[in-house]
Formats: sequence, C-alpha cells, structure tokens
Amino acid sequence: MAHDHVSKSVEQHSMSSKLFIFAMLLGGMLVFLSYIAPYIYSDQVLRVVSNGVDRQQNVPADMMALLGALLLGIPLIWTAIKHLWYGEMHMDELVALAVLAAIAIGDYKEAGLVAFIMILVEMIESRSAHGARAAIESLVRLTPEKAHRIVGSSEEVVAAKELKTGDRIRIRPGDNVPADGRIITGLSTLNQANVTGESLPVDKAAGDEVFGGTVNLTGMLEVEVTKAGKDTTLGRVQELIMNAERTRIPLAKLIDKYATYYTPTILMLAGIVLYFSPENVGIRKAINMLVVACPCALILATPTAMVAALSAAARLGILIKSVVSLEHARNLTAMVFDKTGTLTTGELSVTQLKPAPEIDGAELLRIAASVENASKHPVARAVVAVANKARVSLHAVEDFHEEAGRGVRGRMAGQQIQIGRANWLAEQGADMSLLQQPGYQEAEGLSMLYIVRNKKCIGWIGLEDRTRPEARTALQDLNELGIRNLTMVTGDRWAVARRVGAEMGCTEVHAEVLPAQKLELVSQLKGKGHRVAVVGDGVNDAPALAAGDLGIAMGAAGSDVAINSANIALMNNDLSRLPFLVKLSKSTMKVVWQNLIFGMGYIIFSVFLMMFFEVKTWVPAVMHLISSTIVCFNSARLVRFGEEMSEVHVQVRREQRLTPGPSRPTTVALPG
Repeated sequence: MAHDHVSKSVEQHSMSSKLFIFAMLLGGMLVFLSYIAPYIYSDQVLRVVSNGVDRQQNVPADMMALLGALLLGIPLIWTAIKHLWYGEMHMDELVALAVLAAIAIGDYKEAGLVAFIMILVEMIESRSAHGARAAIESLVRLTPEKAHRIVGSSEEVVAAKELKTGDRIRIRPGDNVPADGRIITGLSTLNQANVTGESLPVDKAAGDEVFGGTVNLTGMLEVEVTKAGKDTTLGRVQELIMNAERTRIPLAKLIDKYATYYTPTILMLAGIVLYFSPENVGIRKAINMLVVACPCALILATPTAMVAALSAAARLGILIKSVVSLEHARNLTAMVFDKTGTLTTGELSVTQLKPAPEIDGAELLRIAASVENASKHPVARAVVAVANKARVSLHAVEDFHEEAGRGVRGRMAGQQIQIGRANWLAEQGADMSLLQQPGYQEAEGLSMLYIVRNKKCIGWIGLEDRTRPEARTALQDLNELGIRNLTMVTGDRWAVARRVGAEMGCTEVHAEVLPAQKLELVSQLKGKGHRVAVVGDGVNDAPALAAGDLGIAMGAAGSDVAINSANIALMNNDLSRLPFLVKLSKSTMKVVWQNLIFGMGYIIFSVFLMMFFEVKTWVPAVMHLISSTIVCFNSARLVRFGEEMSEVHVQVRREQRLTPGPSRPTTVALPG
C-alpha cells in the first residue's frame, strides 16, 4: 500500500509538472504573439484616454497578452499568497506584486514578459542545481534493479530490493554488484570508483568484501549478502550526502535572519518613488524596482556553491556529512594523525621471532597466535596469519581479555598467557629479565610483541608496518596550505614512532599513547588556539575523532562505525584527499563570497538605477535573468574541481606497480 501511495504521488507530481510546463509554453507563446498581432490586426484598434493620456490599443494583441500574463503570473501570485497565508515573508512577493501592478495599469505585455522571464530564471536555477547534483544522484542509479539469487542448485532472477542478509547471489563479468557482501567463491577485478573514488580496479578473492554499486569486470563471483537496500555502503553514502545538502553554513543562516527585513525595505523604497514621481512614471519605476530587487542571485550564492562542492567531493570518494564541516576545513591549523592504518598501511607483517633459549620457535608462535586469534587488532591478525602460513596448529583459549592499547591475556592448557607491551606486562608482575640478555634487546624500528607464560617472558615477536607511499607528499601539501602542526600519535614504541615520524615529516610525534591520552592531546592543541582535525580509521579512534574540530575517518567504505564517528569520511585510504579537501574548502568559500558580493552589488546598483531612470519592464527582468545565471555558472565551476586528480592518481598507482620498492633485509625465523 505504501509503495502504491508513493507511486501515485510521483505520478501526480509528474502530471502537475507537465501541466505547468504546458501552461508556461502556452503563456509564453501568447505573449510573443501579442507583439506580432498589431501588424496582423492593424484595423482592430481602440482609442483610450486615461489620466489625460491619449493612446491606442490593439484588442487582439491585448487579449493575447492578458491571457498569457494570467497563465504565467497566476503560479507566481499563488505561491506568494501561500507564503503570506502561513505568515512567511519571502522574496517571491516582490515579483508577484510587480506582475499584478502591471496588469492593473493595463500593461499586459510587460506583465506577461516579466512573468515568463522570472519563471525562466527559476527553471535555470533548478536545472543548475540538478546539474550540480548529477554526481550525487547518479549513485542511486548504480545499484542494478535485478539480481541473480542462488537457491539450492538453481538460480533465480529477483528484484535487487528483495535481497536480504544471508542470501547468496551470483555476479557475472560486467554486472553491477546489487548489494554489499562477502565473496564465497571466485576471483575477479572490480571497479570501485563509484563508491571509494579509486581510479584503478581492485582485485578481489574469497573472503573479501564487495560493495553495492561497484562493477565486476572479469571473473564470476558467488557472494553472501551482508547488507542490502538502504543499508549498503552506497545507500548510506547517498543518504548522508543528500542530508548534507540540506544543512546550512552560518553565513547562509545570517542571510536568512535578515531576509525578513528585505521585502518591507524594498516596498518602502518603491512607495517613496511612487509618491514623489509623476503618476505614470512613478508606477513604472516602482514595478521595475520590484522586479530587479528580487534577490535570486543572493539567495543562490551559498547553496549552489555548496551542492557543487559536495558533488566534487563525492566523485573522489569523500563523504562530507555537513556543509559546516566543509567550511571548517579551510581554517584548520593542526592535524593529528593516528599511525597504524592511517600514515601506514596497517597491514603488519612478522619480520622477527625471538624465543627464549628453552622455548621452541614453533611453540612461541603457537602460544602467541592461539591467544591473539580472539582479537581483531592488526597485530593479532599479522601473528595469526604467519602461524597459518607456517601451518602451526592453534589451541583453544579460555578467559580471553583485551585491554585497548596494552595487550591481551587468556588461559591455554591450564597456563596463564599474557601478550603485549613490555611496560604493561611488567605492571602485571611479569618477569622480564630475559630482555637483559644479549640478543634479546628491542629491535630498532620494529613493533615489539612480548609473550609471557605463567608470569615469565618467553620471547618476543617483531612486526613491521610500511608507510603509505603518498603520505609524505600529502603532509607536505598540507603544510604548504597553512597547517603547520602535523602531529602523529601512536600506541607503538618510540623507536618505531620516530622512524615513521621522520619519514612523514611530522612536526610532533607522540608514542606509547593510550586512547584516553589522545583526547588529552587534542584538548591541549585546541587550548593553544589551534583548529584541529583528527585523522584515524574511525574504529579505535572514534573518541578522538569526536574531540577534534573536524573528525576525518580513513577507509570508511563498508564501515558503519567509521561513517558515523567522523564529520568527514574518506571512502578509500588515499591521503592525497586531505589536501584536496582543504583546497576545496578554500575554493568553495571563495566562490560563495564572489557570489554574495556580486549579488549584493547587483541589487544595490539595479535598485538605484530603476529609481532614477525609466525603462521598459522587460529590461530589469532580463537583468535579473543574467544575474542569476552568472551566479549559477560561477558555482558550477566547482563541480569539476579536482577532476585532474583522477588522472594523477592513475599515473601514481601505475608507477608504484611498475617500480619495485626498496629492498629491506628481514629476519624471519619460522618453524618448519
């Protein structure tokens, strides 16, 4: 029933739109014919004397003009009446009053022409906004209408909206993915640019996530649906961007605040001109003032620029949840980065294994992997991955517990196991004397994981996390854009933090930091007068993201936590999006101010021009059309902002694939 109601509403809206367009075209045609009619019906002329003025009127021409003026003017007048009925004062009343006044004095042609041009202005404005939203609204069309659902050994074609969590679907080469899911079988390459903004296709295999709206390019996949409909990543992105369009920056709210005084002021000025001017001249000047003073250029200044900026950001996989956040980005003076998963890839790999003399390497790895298997931390995943690669069997663990930023513990085969930082283990009363022996000191530049069994350290595991190739350049660009304080925080050791901080060119480095201490650091920077942005993965950094003036979540595709915890979410892990975001913010506000200054200057100049000079009524209407068009096109320039980044990104990624990375000797002692 709800679906039927929506369908009827859509049909009614479509019918009303078609009726409006038909009435506008008919009215415009009648007004146009009224200018030609005197040459065709030259003999049907009446002599009229009004206020001592003797003039001739062509009856067919006036009838056509009056009918055209009514068809075009009634929608404007009706809209103004509705606003006044609800006690609202908008700018539409000025134009409606001008059309009524022109009809009242018998100037039907001018009334029809003004109404036609004003409706044309509204259509251009609407079309410009639609063009700016094209990148956003196209997200809706990315999800296919049909899906191939697997039922037993057969396959059925169903509507994509009927898919539910747990359904198995088959996706062939060339198909758009109908829902979020996890690959069960198959190997393929997918184009994720629509969701993440990545220029190059991404290889996917069993166990990997796929997102609705992306395109399967090569192999056939069987996927288990994890999210469908509006709950998919694409659905969430589309919904949040549409919500962002409805938000307003403080500057726009300030304009709205004083807008209620605008219409009475213009009416007062028009009344003064009408009173002090000769009757015939005064009423024409007053009508012209009402037409030219309708501040469409001023009203459009902010929303058109913001919508264009949102669509430019969406194209590169940047989800901005509020235009206020976009405005704040230009004023940032400090940026706090989490290390793991942000400045580094977050894909840790075990490079060294150092068991105690009496402990076998395979046993140390088995103990560590068995306990870490219950954790989702990147360190835990790296340890479990190397254990699986070495085909080490894992044991069951009881009483598992994880302390964020410190370590894990559990009971295995009756023995108490603790794994984590050296200082945390020492606080727990563990015997760490092994580290004093030659060869067991901390390895320079590696993340260290210490294993304690029954309160005694039995060895350590060294891990390495590589930095992102574009991170150094991104931080340099941010510094050049005026963000002088670039701080890296990590729970890792100082040796690792210093190495990464030096590679990135960070101005400050804070290591061995607990989650609660990240909040203190952000508060300290804000206390010094900085406008702070916090950049993290949106999961364990959620409190810090919320504490900053701006929270930016990295790699948010598929992560509800990341999307919800930050003001801005980068759907991919490309740090070059950060300087682009700051540039976009600066350019957007520059365009907004250009529009506002032009709009205000146009109104002041035009109103005073109409006060002192008498012109045909179509002149201010055309001036109004030109001013609104200039603002729309000026804002539309932002839609293509950063378009060159896609090409640059492709080239950088291609060079990274062709150029081998620097070799670094590693010592991996794996059992077997």
